[in-house]
Amino acid sequence: MANVITIKKGLDINLKGKAPETMLNAGKSATYAIVPDYYTGIVPKVVVHQGDKVKAGSTLMIDKNRPEIKFVSPVSGEVVAVNRGEKRKVLSIVVTPDAQIEYEDFGKKNVSSLNAEEVKTELLNAGMWPFIKQRPYDIVASPSDSPRDIFVTAFNSAPLAPDFDFLVKGNEADLQSGLDALAKLTKGKVYVGVKKGTSVKINNVETVEFAGPHPAGNVGVQINHIKPVNKGEVVWTVNATDVILMGRLFNKGVADFTRLVAVTGSETTEQGYVKALAGCTIESLVGGRIKNGEHVRIISGNVLTGTKVSMENYLGAYDCQITAIPEGDEVNEFLGWATIGFNKYSTSHSYLTWLIGRNKEYVIDARIKGGKRAMIMSHEYDKVFPFDIMPEYLLKAIITFDIDKMENLGIYEVAPEDFALCEFVDTSKIEIQQIVRNGLNLLYKEMN
Repeated sequence: MANVITIKKGLDINLKGKAPETMLNAGKSATYAIVPDYYTGIVPKVVVHQGDKVKAGSTLMIDKNRPEIKFVSPVSGEVVAVNRGEKRKVLSIVVTPDAQIEYEDFGKKNVSSLNAEEVKTELLNAGMWPFIKQRPYDIVASPSDSPRDIFVTAFNSAPLAPDFDFLVKGNEADLQSGLDALAKLTKGKVYVGVKKGTSVKINNVETVEFAGPHPAGNVGVQINHIKPVNKGEVVWTVNATDVILMGRLFNKGVADFTRLVAVTGSETTEQGYVKALAGCTIESLVGGRIKNGEHVRIISGNVLTGTKVSMENYLGAYDCQITAIPEGDEVNEFLGWATIGFNKYSTSHSYLTWLIGRNKEYVIDARIKGGKRAMIMSHEYDKVFPFDIMPEYLLKAIITFDIDKMENLGIYEVAPEDFALCEFVDTSKIEIQQIVRNGLNLLYKEMN
C-alpha cells in the first residue's frame, strides 16, 4: 500500500471553467514550432536551414554546451523559418506539416533488456531528454550526471488542472515502460507522487499518495516531503505525461509527441480535452472557443505559472492545459478594491465571499489590483508555502545574492513554480517567481 502524505499549507483556487472528461475537435495547426525559451538552462544551436525537409523526430537544434541534448521536430514537413531576435537570439524554428506525418524510425526496444547508457542514448537521440529536469536549478538535466533519485509527479493540483487519470487512460503501458526506463538511470529510487484515491496502477516504483490543497501536485513539494535535496546532491524530475511519451518511444520506436490538452477557463465557450501535438499553434486549440478575444488573456498552462500567449504563438513544451480568463483591462469599478464584493475572491476576510465558502466558482481577471511596494513581513507566504523553508528570508537572500544564506535557506530545493501561490497572495505585488528564476540562473553560473 502506498504511503499517504497530507499537505496542510496551501490554497485551492476554485475557478470557473474546469474541463469535463469529454473530447473536443481540434483545429488543424498550419505550423509547428520549437521555442527555445520553453527550455531553461540551454543555449540553442540551430542545425537546420530554411527549406530543409524533416521527419517527426529529426533534430532541429541542439544545446550548444551539451550537444548530445537534441530538440526534434514533432511533425514531418519543411522548415519554413528560423526566427531570431536581438543579438541573433533564436526565437523559434517553424515547420509546416505534411498531410501525413512521416516518422524517424528509432526502432522498438524492450526496456528490460537495455542498460542505463542505452536508455540514455535512446532518449537523447529521439529528443525526449529535455523533458527531464534537475534540482537544483530547475533546468534541463545534464546527461553526464548520476541522480540520487528521480521524482515523477502524476497529478496536477493547480487551478483548472487536467485530470491525470483521464490523461493516462489508454496509455497505461507507455507510462509503465517510461517509468521502467527512468529506473535504469538512477542507482536510487524512482518516486511517483499520485493523488490520493487515484485509479492509475503502476509497478516497480515507489508510489507516494498526496492529499491536501495546491501545491500538493508540485514535484518540489513532493521532494521536500519524501526526501529533500541537500547541497551537492542532484535529483531529476519528470512530469508523468512526459513519461508517457518516453514509454511510447520504446514501445513504438517513434518520437510521437501526441498528448491531450485541457481547454479551460471562464472565457472559453466550451471546455474539454483536445488531442494535439506538442508545438502546435494556440489557434488550433482554442480558435472559435474564446468568448471575447479583445479582452481575454490566453495562457499556455495554468493561471499561476503559465505563459501569456496569443493565437499565433505555440503550445508550451511541458503544457497540457490552455486557460482563458478575463484580461480586466476594460473594467472600471467605483472605489476599486474597496467596494463590497459578493463575487470577489479573497484569501483573507476582505470581502463577504468568505461567508459563502470556498466551494463557489469564481471568475478572476488578470489585473494586479494594487501597486508594487516593499516586501511586507506578515507571514502571508507561510500560509500557502508547504516547505520547511522560510520564504521571505530566502527571497531576500536571493535579491541580495548572498550565496551562503541562499544555500542555508534551501535554494537547492525550490523552483519558481513553488512560489506561485506566494506571488498570488502577496499584498506587495512582487514578481516572486521571476526573482527565484533569476536567483537560480545566477547561482548556476556562479557554481558552474
